[in-house]
Amino acid sequence: MDHVPAELFDRLEHFYDAVPRDGARPEEFGSLVLFVREGAGWPFYARPRLGTSRPPSVADVDAVRARQRELGLPEAFEWVHETTPDLLAVARSAGLGVLEAPLMVLDPAALPDPASLADLPVRVLDPAAPDFAAQVAARRAVAAVGFSAPGTAGGDAGPTERDAAMAELDLAAVEEEASRTADGRRISALAGTPDDGPLACGMAMRVGDVAEIAGVATLPVARRRGLGAAVTATLARALRDAGTDLVFLSAGSEEIARVYVRVGFRRVGTACIAEPAAVLP
Repeated sequence: MDHVPAELFDRLEHFYDAVPRDGARPEEFGSLVLFVREGAGWPFYARPRLGTSRPPSVADVDAVRARQRELGLPEAFEWVHETTPDLLAVARSAGLGVLEAPLMVLDPAALPDPASLADLPVRVLDPAAPDFAAQVAARRAVAAVGFSAPGTAGGDAGPTERDAAMAELDLAAVEEEASRTADGRRISALAGTPDDGPLACGMAMRVGDVAEIAGVATLPVARRRGLGAAVTATLARALRDAGTDLVFLSAGSEEIARVYVRVGFRRVGTACIAEPAAVLP
């Protein structure tokens, strides 16, 4: 990795702290803060408290985990290793498994034309479209099936499994995502065909001029066709066109990171995701 200015990590810290605050209440535990969602939607994480200079302790982690169990929340923690390096050993000492995910930032000059990456069109969802909520539901269903089979290898799961997942979606969570997309805090994209429907998806969360691309997934039956790369490039281009200055993401593995390199992303650090060791793959 090339030298990365500290200012970039500071911008990422402010982003991670800001994203949950319009839908969650913060509860502080020493050097950590737990974001407790108020209303529908995916539960948030705990992370280092913005601006603290004291490294988190095992006692801090234990206190957060006790509160998460009390509230029925996943015992999940996220942080950037370069910003809070001591937390990696602390989390493991507290009995957590830690995924060390490549943290990658877009080089705009290296962003390719999305049409050059796959043989299917990718479209950004339009909040004004009459079927917008249904398309948001489709995105969530594709993601659910895609992430149930991690990695880039192909498989049998396809449109049938996607449609079954749609029937099990939390409608309140779909409405929450749709409202945040409508007001510009999120954008979503789908790739697919009229016959098969959506086959790949992705979304981005935006705060000011910083955005994180996440939830990029492809149905196993449609993998190895460049769809994940094309979705990522489409989202990145839309974000840049909207004036987003810093676009980043975390890759689930080194293998997946190679896909994002094709789209113009370069590794700048490590995003740590911690959960009880039995939960992580």
